[in-house]
Parts: sequence; C-alpha cells; structure tokens
Amino acid sequence: MQKLLGFLARLRAERLHYTLEQARDEALLVFVSVPGERWEVEFLADDTVNVEVFRSDGRIVDESALGHMLAELSAGDAGPP
Repeated sequence: MQKLLGFLARLRAERLHYTLEQARDEALLVFVSVPGERWEVEFLADDTVNVEVFRSDGRIVDESALGHMLAELSAGDAGPP
C-alpha cells in the first residue's frame, strides 16, 4: 500500500493526470496520461508492481481510420493478445 500511496503523491506533485481502476480483487490499476504516452501501473496485494507503457508514434490520422480500426477488431485481426 505504501508504494501505491507514494506513487500517487509523486504524480500529484508532478501534476500528472491519472485515474484509478480496479479490474481484479487483488490489484489497483493506475492509468497515467503524459504527452505521447499512457502508462498502466498495477499495484498488486503481494506488493508487486507491474508497469506497461504505450507510446504514440506521433502520427495523426483522420476519422476515416476509426472505421478501419473497428473493422480489424471485429474480424479478429487486431494482432496478438
């Protein structure tokens, strides 16, 4: 719990936007948004911390991409799990 509280205090000190979510009983998930990245930081009951970072490639596309992206998901072509 101390790791989580310390991390949240650091995010507030840095004025970074974050949200909390609980996807499973034994963990809390912190979503952090920074320019060009999104972090998923999971704090587990056993004191383990897992971090996943998603980075933008900087490309901006128009709304026509939404139809293509959704079609890929529907067809099961979204890539590896």
